[in-house]
Amino acid sequence: MRELERPLTTSWIVAIGLALAALVVVLIYNGLVRARALVREGWSGVTVQLRRRADLIPNLVSSVKGYVEHERGLLDAVTARRAEAVQARTAPEAVRADTALDGALGRLMVVAEAYPALKADQAFLALQAQLAEIETELQSARRYYNATVRDLNTRIATFPALLIAGPLGFREEPSFTDDDPGLAAAPAVQFDAAR
Repeated sequence: MRELERPLTTSWIVAIGLALAALVVVLIYNGLVRARALVREGWSGVTVQLRRRADLIPNLVSSVKGYVEHERGLLDAVTARRAEAVQARTAPEAVRADTALDGALGRLMVVAEAYPALKADQAFLALQAQLAEIETELQSARRYYNATVRDLNTRIATFPALLIAGPLGFREEPSFTDDDPGLAAAPAVQFDAAR
């Protein structure tokens, strides 16, 4: 009778061990899925704010056009950067497009400062206020996205999840940062003295 109990005990120990291992794998997998979903949610928030800003730009350009007609190249550049920003699909593409658009918008605001009538235009002032609000919300969305990316990437890179993440198709996600020195450099603004 004792011989029959010993294999049964060993079988139970093995079964319990396998069940615990399976539970750990399921918990890790679910945590990775949840983290990836948060990253996607965060990216969605960033794209919503980028879209809001991109939708505001044609109105901003239109309000500026009447005052700074001789700055046509700048207005075309802002419009082109907006188009690039709308077409960006990945975080690295969005960072490049966003940085280029920020530079073009910065130049536009510098030019606008030279026109007192434009600075006093109520429509322009309202658009500037909306743009400032969107920029604040965009910064918040970027911070949230980057935090979720950090959490996912940390999970993927730490033990024991790293044993499960790679084989199950989880990959590190890029952050939305503009720490590339070429991207962060502010464009030079020059005014032609003949104007």
